[in-house]
Amino acid sequence: MKIFSTLAVKKALDDVIIDAFKQETGGTVEPVFDPTNQLLRRIHAGEPFDVLIGVSDSFRALSRIINARTLTTVARTGVGVAVAPGRPKPDISTTKGFIETVLGARSVAYSRTGASGIYFAALLAKLGIAEEVNPRATLLEKGFVAETLIDGRADLAVQQLSELLFVPNVEVVGPLPADLQHYTDFSAAIHARAEAHSEAEAFVAFLTSPVAKRAYLQTLLELPA
Repeated sequence: MKIFSTLAVKKALDDVIIDAFKQETGGTVEPVFDPTNQLLRRIHAGEPFDVLIGVSDSFRALSRIINARTLTTVARTGVGVAVAPGRPKPDISTTKGFIETVLGARSVAYSRTGASGIYFAALLAKLGIAEEVNPRATLLEKGFVAETLIDGRADLAVQQLSELLFVPNVEVVGPLPADLQHYTDFSAAIHARAEAHSEAEAFVAFLTSPVAKRAYLQTLLELPA
């Protein structure tokens, strides 16, 4: 069974969910992880899959590809900030503190194609600081932006909280201030012509099990509102 999954839930799947599903059902899982936008490109290029886990809004463009009956909301996450290991955690609890932190950073890292990066780019423009921040920003096409803290390319990383957690040793400062926060919901669904249809249905159902819910919470995801 081939699973296309967004990066935001990778740690929950890798650490807990996939192994627990295999132990319970004896099924096989071949995960493919990428930002949702990248997964959509692969799907539209004809790459096969059995289950897609992605940003909930993205399923609107897949009405002819997925089995709508199986569409299931599984988790959500907000955007957060991380700093390099051992660095003091700045105060980002208020909009003022967040803006000062971003403006004071040598370089802020974020993703061009990830949901959090797209939101953060728009937020910089909304706050009127894009022209100051972007010339020295570290932009990644995809992946875990907190890796730039380890190799020194940036001293501040902005990404979904669950993705920041995936890079060992970085200091997760916390979520954006409440008035700037942006939540992304994630859903799962089966390909309308999935080869492993019954196994895929079982996997989607497992994504809302108590085991899966605990895994989400342990990896800075939240349960659906």
